[in-house]
Amino acid sequence: MVDVIDRLKNEARLLHRKASDGDPAALARIRKVHENPKLEDPDLKPLVKRRHGLGALARELGFEGWTHATQVLRGQNSSDFGKLLYPGRCGAHTNIWVASYHEARRIHRESGGYLLAYRNQYLIVEADYIRTMGLDPADEDWRAIGYDWVKPASPDARSRLYEKLVRGKLETGR
Repeated sequence: MVDVIDRLKNEARLLHRKASDGDPAALARIRKVHENPKLEDPDLKPLVKRRHGLGALARELGFEGWTHATQVLRGQNSSDFGKLLYPGRCGAHTNIWVASYHEARRIHRESGGYLLAYRNQYLIVEADYIRTMGLDPADEDWRAIGYDWVKPASPDARSRLYEKLVRGKLETGR
């Protein structure tokens, strides 16, 4: 399986190439993270760098930027998980939200479900939420992480879930 960071680097390379070739959709994505977002396409095109592609992908996935994305995806940042685990289409689901991981852990032990994070908050969700998010709630990696995304029993299993989630998001654009 391709590492999620490598996959994003490849996607950023493709986005950079398209933007450098003048693709309007690619330039629109880059414009959102460029230092000078008011530039017109012909003026922006020669200024596009690979870092803009990395930043655009990171933002689209719900992170502050590339550094934040790599820290979270590698399990090096446990204070702000970004917005990846709470896509807009999941807003219709009923969830339990708490500010404290310890409280979330207690509720999770009592009620079951899947313990996720959104920025620096925690939520306990049901299987339908996981499906809507784009993952299989019966995936063995959930059991391997103890159904706890924040402090997984197996960081490798969480990495595989991140890869599946990011791959799905890149393939569907959602």
